[in-house]
Amino acid sequence: MANEIKYQINGQLADNTVTADNKEDMILVPVSIGSADENRIIAELKAEDSGLREETIRHVFDLQKRVIKRMLMTGINVNTGLYYASVAFRGVIENSTWNPAKNSIVVNFNVGADLREAIKATTVGIIGEKGSAMYIGGVQDASTRAQDASATAGRAFTLTGSKLKVAGTDPAVGITLKSSGGTETKVTEDLWVTNDPSKLTFIIPASLADGTYELKVTTQFGGNSKTLLKAPRSVMKTIYIGEAPEGGGESGGSGEGGGGLDENPLG
Repeated sequence: MANEIKYQINGQLADNTVTADNKEDMILVPVSIGSADENRIIAELKAEDSGLREETIRHVFDLQKRVIKRMLMTGINVNTGLYYASVAFRGVIENSTWNPAKNSIVVNFNVGADLREAIKATTVGIIGEKGSAMYIGGVQDASTRAQDASATAGRAFTLTGSKLKVAGTDPAVGITLKSSGGTETKVTEDLWVTNDPSKLTFIIPASLADGTYELKVTTQFGGNSKTLLKAPRSVMKTIYIGEAPEGGGESGGSGEGGGGLDENPLG
């Protein structure tokens, strides 16, 4: 079809523990970008501009769940297109009697035709090794709302991506801006606004002149707030205080410790 929907899912390389003696044998682990509960699904349905009110969507959503539960729990196999579901029993039946302590009901799910078609229409991107994908996926100047890597001295600047949280005691840890002339300025902690794994917002020092700068984020954060990396790692991005030049906002080079991905691997 001309309007066929395309999908993309990203993965990270990980060691194949089944073949521990072969370090070149890798597997691919899907990268999760969150989870969707009932409210998220309903919000996405509403965003499709169906013309239906949220109360109507929620009512149909709840009605579908109720009907499917009734069908399955009365012995009807269900095929929604996305999945095929059927009921099975577990446990040995003793004395021809159902014993909830030893017997249980399970529901088996298999991929349906619609989901198989979606799988065929999905491309896979490999974005590095698992645990090492620290990256800057997007930037925004709070003053102008520009996302072309331009920034304003004295105003907030936001980075989005993965594993950006600044943490650790190593002297190298922090946020720095190096001018094209080689002068490096550290963004002191009192200028940090948001310090989260996926979002880092800070104030660009007001003393910095317009020009091209290498922004560098160095951290020992590895994804677990209780355990820090032994060695810090960095990711870099070229930004422009003042107006970005024609074609600005391109990659600022690879990061240290295997973390330098400037483009957004999530598309």
